[in-house]
Amino acid sequence: MSEPIKIDIWSDIACPWCYIGKRKFEAGSGLFADAGDGRGVEVEYHSFELSPDTPVDFEGSEIDFLAGHKGMQASQVEQMLERVTGIASSVGLEYDFDTLKHTNTVKAHELLHFAKAQGKQLELAERLFRAYFVEGRHVGRISDLADLAAEVGLDRDAAVAALESSQYVDEVRADQATAAEYGINGVPFFVIDGKYGVSGAQDAATFAQVLEQVWSERAEVTA
Repeated sequence: MSEPIKIDIWSDIACPWCYIGKRKFEAGSGLFADAGDGRGVEVEYHSFELSPDTPVDFEGSEIDFLAGHKGMQASQVEQMLERVTGIASSVGLEYDFDTLKHTNTVKAHELLHFAKAQGKQLELAERLFRAYFVEGRHVGRISDLADLAAEVGLDRDAAVAALESSQYVDEVRADQATAAEYGINGVPFFVIDGKYGVSGAQDAATFAQVLEQVWSERAEVTA
């Protein structure tokens, strides 16, 4: 059995394209794995804050936030969100921007590092994305984050303690520093086998093709 291909993904829980990209990558890595011969991937999420100056409790809708943040007219934002909702639906995600609670995501990123230490990062990443974009849950407050952590089998009290003490904030900042070194200025961004970068929510076939290329290069080295 060969070693799985390592996939490092920089993303933000508040990034709609990151959840869409997650689904497309999962489909692509599934196509890759289906080819057999021990093909597989190992995924790790890394922190990237799109809007670090956002308050935990933002007063207003997603349209209000984006209109102010991007300097767009509300009507333009509505059209943009409709388009994103349609693309999300095409990969099985039912986004609900009307109930979305815009918030600061640094604590969510800290929690993802806490979950990684417990071997539950992938489960928590999925739970946070769904909570934010589909369910209208709050992912910025410690108590709400701890509830979501408990839902994937993490110890709620330990999660609260880690978040209240900012135990993992250095790991968040280290991820952000690495992103800067790589020149990553937008997410999702996928680093494949430590040497190939794929930016954005690419089609499943694109991810499968890159993974297959890496697999073939490995085979040539060991031949």
